[in-house]
Amino acid sequence: MKLTVLGCSGGIGSGRHTTSLLVDDDVLVDAGSGLTTLDFEQLLAIDHVFITHAHLDHVLGLPLLLDSVGDLRGTPLTVHALPEVLDVLSTHLFNWQLWPDFRKIPSAEAPWLRFAPLDFGEVLTLKGRTFRPLPANHVVPACGIHLATAAGSLVFSGDTTHSDAFVAALNAIPDLRHLIIETSFENELADIAMASKHHWPDSLAAELNELKVTPEVWITHLKPGNESAIMSELRAAAPRWGVEALLQGQVIEL
Repeated sequence: MKLTVLGCSGGIGSGRHTTSLLVDDDVLVDAGSGLTTLDFEQLLAIDHVFITHAHLDHVLGLPLLLDSVGDLRGTPLTVHALPEVLDVLSTHLFNWQLWPDFRKIPSAEAPWLRFAPLDFGEVLTLKGRTFRPLPANHVVPACGIHLATAAGSLVFSGDTTHSDAFVAALNAIPDLRHLIIETSFENELADIAMASKHHWPDSLAAELNELKVTPEVWITHLKPGNESAIMSELRAAAPRWGVEALLQGQVIEL
């Protein structure tokens, strides 16, 4: 299994793109502006999209993906997410006002888009890769994603602040090799992080200290312009973890 980072920034500008991770060549985890870095043939190869939550920086590429390749697909693009997240996408995005409802184009019987609820406690296996939602703690319904393969596991936190349930879920994955987890603000902006339910260096360090597993830790969703400060504070707060910033274009293999 190969995971390619299409976008991992907490914002845009100067080559930064928002969250989108490509699993092999046919599955996306989130559909932020990083999706726009793919060429047309790569877009056409995507069959499944897992959405962690419905905030714009994680879904903005989804309607454009369908608009670009929907008419050339033989089967609907399937979007997997918590039922509450799919409700938001249905009400506020694919609603004929902000964007057409591709679940009814060209017809309800042969659409370009299909929603597939994936709730906590459920798993979906696609070509030997198992996807499972994990608890997250954000301002809207949200989840992380546990991606399991025969060679080991990777977890992506999505957007979250501290979650006892998320820590417990990580500790129950003995073959966890990689943890991609967000830290959006430096310590002096902890009040903003708390209000918006994101991590800051001290909060993530405290969470890492609760782990009984020892994955490689990659930091995502760093706010533009604050990346160096956040990473410096993280390395000081959690020195034994060797945390590294996730990079656009990076490839993680399992």
